[in-house]
Amino acid sequence: MLKKAIKILSLSSLLVAGSASATLLDYYDTIANGQAQFTSTVTGAGSSVSQVTLSGLSYGNFWDLGDFSISTTDGGNENIDSASVDNATGQMIGIDPRISNNDNGAGSGITFNFDSAINAIGFEVGDWATCCFPSELFISFDGGAVIKVASATDEDDNPATAAGGRIGDAFFVGAIDDSATFTQVTFYGNGVGEYLTAGGTIMYSSLQVGVLPEPSTIALFVLSVAGLTAARRRKNS
Repeated sequence: MLKKAIKILSLSSLLVAGSASATLLDYYDTIANGQAQFTSTVTGAGSSVSQVTLSGLSYGNFWDLGDFSISTTDGGNENIDSASVDNATGQMIGIDPRISNNDNGAGSGITFNFDSAINAIGFEVGDWATCCFPSELFISFDGGAVIKVASATDEDDNPATAAGGRIGDAFFVGAIDDSATFTQVTFYGNGVGEYLTAGGTIMYSSLQVGVLPEPSTIALFVLSVAGLTAARRRKNS
């Protein structure tokens, strides 16, 4: 079976008042590939990447990281896993997806609150696509429209697992929207019974509106990466 390469769930052109069209890019991949893609996209748009690797966190519901804080969306306490548990780059915050009041799991997620506005964020997710299929991951900005970042119906839908890692190893989730900035990011899953973790290294930035390449350009790049990866695997098999 061909291992899965970079995933793009949403890639669209947005009409922004007073500017050229803006691009929404959200994707997931292995940590190394995802961080590289995030960095190249941000720096290619003329901005710089800030990052914080989670460490020193303990059981609770609120963690202050300086430029931003992370809290559990429903205020409940969650465990902290060491980086080694999910092969992440830093500590991971536990998430126990629960459906209540038809919220699709939103209440049991985590929320990032930034002191200054951003429009690009990336972090790691672990212990996903291990059971309880289908299992989906979602993200939203400033309480706005919910974006489906990933969907799993089997273990290999986790890109880290598909790349030869252990079942449930951590992978990278990235979301970049150059149509507007935001200060709050909410992340959650709806795989009830599937324990999730999120954190690792948090990457973030603020891009100018309309500076990302058109969606067709990004899609062609992604397809070329996927084709090259497949060709290499066929050659080495």
